[in-house]
Amino acid sequence: MVDSDITLFYIVAAYLVVMLGVGVWAYKKTNTAEDFLLAGRSLGAVIIAGTLMATWMGSGTVTGGPTSIGYANGFVPAILFMSAALIGIVILKVLAPRIRAGSEITIPEMLEDALGWEGRVIGMIVIAFAYVGIVSYQFIGFGFVLNVSTGISVTQGTIIGAVVIISLAAMGGLMSVSYTDAISAFLMIFGLIVAVPFVLSSAGGWGNIVAETPDTHTNLLGDLTFLQFLGFWAPFFLLILGDQNMYQRILAGDSDESSNRGIIGWFIGVGVAMTIIPVFVFASRAMFPELGDPGMALVAVTTVIPTWIGGLLLAAVSAFIITTGSSYLLSASTNISHDLYSNFVNPDASSSRVAWFTRGLVIALGIFAFVLGEFFPTILELQMYSYTAYGAAITVPLMAVFLMRNRLTKAGGISGMLVGASIAIAWDPLLGTPIETDAVVIAAPAALLSILVVSYITRDGEVVTEPMEAS
Repeated sequence: MVDSDITLFYIVAAYLVVMLGVGVWAYKKTNTAEDFLLAGRSLGAVIIAGTLMATWMGSGTVTGGPTSIGYANGFVPAILFMSAALIGIVILKVLAPRIRAGSEITIPEMLEDALGWEGRVIGMIVIAFAYVGIVSYQFIGFGFVLNVSTGISVTQGTIIGAVVIISLAAMGGLMSVSYTDAISAFLMIFGLIVAVPFVLSSAGGWGNIVAETPDTHTNLLGDLTFLQFLGFWAPFFLLILGDQNMYQRILAGDSDESSNRGIIGWFIGVGVAMTIIPVFVFASRAMFPELGDPGMALVAVTTVIPTWIGGLLLAAVSAFIITTGSSYLLSASTNISHDLYSNFVNPDASSSRVAWFTRGLVIALGIFAFVLGEFFPTILELQMYSYTAYGAAITVPLMAVFLMRNRLTKAGGISGMLVGASIAIAWDPLLGTPIETDAVVIAAPAALLSILVVSYITRDGEVVTEPMEAS
């Protein structure tokens, strides 16, 4: 069990006040759809680095992914899990010039350029579904923070987290999210680095940590099989490659140089944070061997180190959760407002009207995300379900658009999206998890095979020759 400490909450609360203050400031500067969705394309390298890092490393990092795997399965697999993000960032750095060269601001728009309106509609549905799932476990992650710092129930904390995240996203769009992201990212890196010696000391040193954890937890893959580890790693990798949030932040830079330097900063920050976090989680396993939920491992260590360090770290964890939740909620709302409302329902809508419509969607989808989170037993399960649907149905076809050029046909791309989405959705509830791993291990290769085969069969049809050109 973890004892709550109200002093930790005071530090977290002070930080929340700062974040909401930034949201109010951004609200006054947000007048158009481009302001709301791309921060007016005004972000410098430092802000881009911070917003990329904080958006990527939210509750999925501090209460899911490497945290849950490190606590439940082993230290080394949690470290190896990091490689998915680093490889993905390198690939996005290579693709950044082509991303910025286009006029598109959403992934469905990019898919429509190559695959027609069908690609846009399928992409919009899948992204909205996956992102709402991601938002839902940000709410739960903040519930963990408030449970540890105040003693209130996780459910009560989740409700408060939902209100804060929805409010921040609705106020200033990407303008508010990007600046609070940057503050959060640097606070998190500072807090993690400063806390390292205190956490190790509280756990009795590395030797004691190893002695107090299961023997299998120091193996290469812990107690996971290769297929099981791949089932965790692959969705993480595929999401970062095609994540609309990352693309929009690359687009939001005030210049190509700012975006490129921001991506490099993102790579460094992720490398530092995702090396330290597994250490903390492994220490938590030694100190708290019977946590009710593996996702609480990182949050738990804040209660056994000096209060000012624990509060700083907990505030940073809260920051990552809140800014990531705001970003994904904003992105899901953007898909509906920009890709559906502006293009099919009301093409003549003013930019201001689109911005207000997006704010309304933020509230509606936020409520739905809260409800969705009540149906999954752990954050990791919800995380994998959302990542798999996105990776198989969006990332694989999107990479085909980038890389296949005149070998990709419209029919091939659409078939890949449908095959990937169908397997990802049906794997657990309808097929009963035929093999002991995540659906992406089958869904992503099946989507790619469908793209290749159908594109070959229909090669005399409509071929994608120059994807993502500037218009």
